[in-house]
Order: sequence, then C-alpha cells, then structure tokens
Amino acid sequence: MSVLLTGITELTTNDPERSEHAGAGTDPGDRLLGIVRDAALVVSDTGPDAVVEWVGRAADAPDADERRDLGGRAVIPGFVDSHTHLVFAGDRSAEFAARMTGTPYDGGGIAVSVAATRAASDEELRAHVASRVAEMRAQGTTTVEIKSGYGLTVEDELRSLRIAREFTSHTTFLGAHVVPREHAADRTAYLELVVGPMLDAVVAAGGAALAESIDVFCEPHSTHAFDGDEARVVLEAGRAAGLALRVHGNQLGHGPGVQLACELEARSVDHCTYLSSADVDALVAARGSTVATLLPGVEFSTRSPYPDARHLIDAGVDVALASDCNPGTCYSSSMPFAIALAVREMGMTPAEALHAATAVSARSLGLDRRLAPGRPAELAVIDGPSHLHLAYRAGVPIVRALDL
Repeated sequence: MSVLLTGITELTTNDPERSEHAGAGTDPGDRLLGIVRDAALVVSDTGPDAVVEWVGRAADAPDADERRDLGGRAVIPGFVDSHTHLVFAGDRSAEFAARMTGTPYDGGGIAVSVAATRAASDEELRAHVASRVAEMRAQGTTTVEIKSGYGLTVEDELRSLRIAREFTSHTTFLGAHVVPREHAADRTAYLELVVGPMLDAVVAAGGAALAESIDVFCEPHSTHAFDGDEARVVLEAGRAAGLALRVHGNQLGHGPGVQLACELEARSVDHCTYLSSADVDALVAARGSTVATLLPGVEFSTRSPYPDARHLIDAGVDVALASDCNPGTCYSSSMPFAIALAVREMGMTPAEALHAATAVSARSLGLDRRLAPGRPAELAVIDGPSHLHLAYRAGVPIVRALDL
C-alpha cells in the first residue's frame, strides 16, 4: 500500500540536489537542508518498515493508494538523538538544584544513579526506558542511541544493554563511565574488569554483541572518570573487539579526549566544551570520520560555558547535536530544546542546527538521514509552516514523529 502525503508547505530532505531541482532558490539554508516547498511525499507501507517512494513538488505527485493532507505543515526527517543515557532509575533533582546555587559538577553524582539502577528490577528499568522513548517520539525523535553506564558490574551492564536493545539497535557499552565506589581504591582493577570480562561478555552475549559501540568518559578534571591513558586502553580494546568508538571528551576542561578520538577515528567525540586550537585542527583533519557532537542541554543544566559551534562550523568541523538525556547533567529528552539552545547560545543558524540534529547526528551512527526514494520514511511534522519555528517557538511542543 502507498500513501501520498500532501499539504506540506516546506519539506526538509537533507539532499542539496533535491532543493536545486525544486527551484528553491540560492539561500544557503535551503541548499543545506534540501528544502522543497509546496511538497509531497509518497510512502510505501506503514509502520516501522515504511519507505520513501517519491519526493517532489505536490503539483507533480503521482497517484497512491491513499492520500493524507498534512494541512500546511512543515515536514522534516525525524531527529536522530545520538547521545543518551536512558537506562537508569532514581532522581537527581537535588543535585540540579545545588548546581543552580553554585555547586560545580565533577561526575560524582553518577554514583547515585548507579546505586538506584542496580537496585531497580528489569521491569522497572524497561518501563522507564519505554516512557522516555515515547517522550522523545512525541518531540520528533525517531532514532535514538542508548548507552549503558549506570550498572558498572558485568551483570548490570549486560542487563542495561539488553533492555536498551529492546528499543534501538544503536546501543553503546559505557562500562568506562566512572570508577564505581567499590573500586575507588584500585582503579587498575576496574579498568581491567571493563576491558576484560565486561567487554568479553558484552561482545559474546547471546552469540551476538549487545552493543555496536564502546564509549569512555575521558575527563582528567574528574577524579571519578578516566584520564587519556586509561581511555586509550578502553578504546583500543573496544576496537579490537569489533566495536565502533565514541568518546565523552573535553567536558569539564581542556584534556586529551578530542585528539584521542580523532587519532583513533572514533565516530564521534561528544561535549567538546573546552577546545584548544590544536583540538579544532584535529577535528578538521578528522572530518568525514569523527563528528563533534555538541550537547547544549548539559551546559544549560550545569551552568557551563557553551561550545562555540560557529567557530567549529566555519573551520570545517562536522557538528552534530544530541540531547544527552541523563538523570544528572541534562534530564531533557527534547531535541527541539537542543536546537533552540544551539541557535540562541552557540551561533548556529536554524538550518545548521536542524541539519546537525538529523543528517550529521545520523552520520555519527553510520546512518544516512535523507528523505529520498528508497530511504526509510522516518518523518517528523511541525505545527508550523517552516523549520524556523523549531527555534522561533522554543519550549512549545510543535513537533512530533509522524506515525504512518
């Protein structure tokens, strides 16, 4: 069965050639997003297997089995949230309140979430993740990456990944989130556990890897996280086990995370709050292999300085946006919120922010997020005539995943 979607005032395809063929003009934002105005889409099938069959102007649309009028709304590719920590229990609102009165963040609060997550049942964790994923879809997110990292034992990391795997194929093993309290006196023993029995179990579980990627919190400014040498051990072990690489880098201060990620050709290095000129040069040189994923909700929630996205983009760095939804430093699942912050606080244009939250974030997961024939029909609809409304109407729930 095919469905013709009409009544689309503005369609973002993320395909620059599509915009040119549609005669959308020479606006850089139009070209970047592959904008088609007065557009239509034909989608085959419905549900999770829906595929785009045709894209173009409504006046040229072919016939289909069904017709659905979207009433003058804008349509975009669904957001790709490429950095989240959704498998957790417990609450750290008191920590947030303390930060708002000046208490700095140093990673220590993660232990609170670890204790609560270990104590929760599988059913409780599963219900929490289901609720958070539904919340994301209600705000336009159709693809999500989910990390472990609040278990920090072999058993608890495995069950976190198993639960995450029920909701997405984009799972990341983050046993190297922090050193848990029971190993505080022997960091080396915990590192050996992560790259030995824990990693072995993740890769071998059920005859297939529970994770497609491995991540590490590389942050010498936190006594709870990992320095550059420790992070290298984790990443090289993960790569040898066949996992793609991701890095939490340069969140709390200048450090080795960004350059290590670029050297090892990690798919992404995330946060990038504190960057030197050498870090930016490394990201430019790694363009095409390593994406700089910015997480402005974290800066909002920790009163930290925002990364200079304008400088990175002008230098030629691939910049993505993600929510970093987690219980401590950003309990927000809203990609529209991340877009609004990126435009208001980080110097991105609305078009750049949307592109970063769809096409570039998808690239960091090894995906191609264009709306083109043969591509998955993962769509979001805006209750407004243009993508500009995502930042223009900040905080208003105007975008949602489109159920077909």
